[in-house]
Amino acid sequence: MLPKLTKHITKKNILIALFTTLLVTLVVGALNIQQNVAYASDNVKLNTIYHVYLDDVHIGPVNDKETVEKAIETAIEQETKARDDAYTLGVKQDVTFVKETAFQLTDQAEKTVEQVEDALEIDVKATALQFDGETVGYFKDQAAIDTLLFNYQKQYVSEDVLQALIESEGEPVVQDNVTIKAVTFSRPVETTTNIVSEDELLSVDEGLRLLGKGTLTDKIHTVETGDTLFGILNQYDVSLDQLLEINQDLTEESVLQIDQEINVTAYAPFVDVVVNQEEQVEEVIKFETIVEETDALYKGETRTITEGSDGAKDVTYDMELVNGKVASKEVLESTVTKEAVDNKVEKGTKVISSRGTGDFSWPAVGGYLSSPYGPRWGSFHKGIDIARPSNRNILASDNGVVEKVSYGSGYGNYLVVNHNNGYKTLYAHLSNVSVNVGQTVPKGAVLGTMGSTGRSTGIHLHFEVIKNGSNINPTTVLY
Repeated sequence: MLPKLTKHITKKNILIALFTTLLVTLVVGALNIQQNVAYASDNVKLNTIYHVYLDDVHIGPVNDKETVEKAIETAIEQETKARDDAYTLGVKQDVTFVKETAFQLTDQAEKTVEQVEDALEIDVKATALQFDGETVGYFKDQAAIDTLLFNYQKQYVSEDVLQALIESEGEPVVQDNVTIKAVTFSRPVETTTNIVSEDELLSVDEGLRLLGKGTLTDKIHTVETGDTLFGILNQYDVSLDQLLEINQDLTEESVLQIDQEINVTAYAPFVDVVVNQEEQVEEVIKFETIVEETDALYKGETRTITEGSDGAKDVTYDMELVNGKVASKEVLESTVTKEAVDNKVEKGTKVISSRGTGDFSWPAVGGYLSSPYGPRWGSFHKGIDIARPSNRNILASDNGVVEKVSYGSGYGNYLVVNHNNGYKTLYAHLSNVSVNVGQTVPKGAVLGTMGSTGRSTGIHLHFEVIKNGSNINPTTVLY
C-alpha cells in the first residue's frame, strides 16, 4: 500500500507546481502589458476630429470645424451675389458637429467639405410670425413684422396714440378725456427665424389681409325669426354644399325652426386687438315722473305740478375694447354735477257720469243769443244761435255720451250728446270736432270749435235741446 500512496502524492504535487508556474507567468505578463501601455501613452499624441451632420444625415469627418464653417460662409456669399436681391440668406439644414478622439487625423476632410458644399440647401432667412405657437406666415425680417402689427392695431387705435405709447415706453397716454393704458393682442406674439423659399415670404400688405381675413373655425348658428337658409349662407360666407355637408339633417328645402342649431364654418381673426383704457364722460341723469292720483280731476285727465328736468354726472369708466367694440365696462368713479328734478303729475280718478244732471249750462264761452228758437224766414228754427263768444270753444251743456259725429248740408259739422236722462243736445256749424262717438264727456268739456260750416251766415253755434225725441226751446232749460 505504501508505494501507491507515494505515487499519488507525487502527481498532486506536480499539478500544484504547474498551476503556480502558470499564475506567475500571467501576473508577470500583465505587468509587462501595463508597463508597455504606460510607455505608449507617454510617447503617442491623441487627436480630436469632428463628424459633420446636416440635419440627421452624417456627411463625414473633418479635422476642424472652422474649415466647414468657412466653406458654408463662402457658399452663402456666392449664392447672395448670384441672386442679387435684398434678402439675407442662410442654410436650411441644421449643421452639427460631433467630437471624437482618435489616434490619427482624418484624411477625408477635403472630401467631407466638398460633400457639405454639394448638400447645402441655401435660401432666404425669414422671420416667422406666430400667435401662441400658431404660425401666420414668413416675413423678410423683424422690422416687417413690427410694421405689420402696428398697421393691424392702427385699424382700431389711432396712429398718434400708438406712436405715443411707443415713445412713452408703455406709460399711459391721455387723449380727449381718454387714458389709454395699454394696447395688446389677445394671444402671445412670438417670432422665430426660419430658412424658407422666397415664394413663401409675405409682404406687409399681404400679412395685413391675412390677419384681417382670419382662419376658419367651427361655429353654431341659432335660428332666429326671419332667418332663411340663404341668408345664413351669406352671413357666414359659406356655400350651400358646405353647409349641407356639415348638417346631414338639412336639405335645400328644409323649413327652419326657431332656436334650431345649425353648424356653420366662419372666419375668426387670428388675433384680437385689445385696448385697456379709462374714459371720463358726462352723462345725463334722466328725471323721473311721479304720478299722484287725485279725485279733483276726472279719470283720463292729468295736470303737471312740477316740470321735470334732467341732471348730469361725470363718470369715469375702466373699459376693455376688443377690435374696437366694448367688451367690458366698469364704473371707477361717479360725481353728480347737477341734480335731476322729478316730473310730478296728478292723475284724475273722478269718474265721469254718463248721465246728465238735468241742470244745463251755457254751451259757449260767453257770446249772445243772435237768433231765438221758433218761426224764422218762413221755416221753424229748432234751436238757438250763439255768436261772438270770448273764445270759440264749444262746451258740453251737461254730462253725457257722444252719440253722433257727422256732417250735414244744413248743420255742417255737428255732434249729438245723449245725456241718458231723456235729454239730448245738438251742436252745429263747428269748424272742428274734438271728441269721438262713445266718449263720455262731463259738463263743460270742450267738444270742438265754433265755426261756419254748412248753411251759415257767419261764425256761430247752433244749439238744440231734444227732450224725449222732440225739440224744445233751449232757453227754457238754460235760464
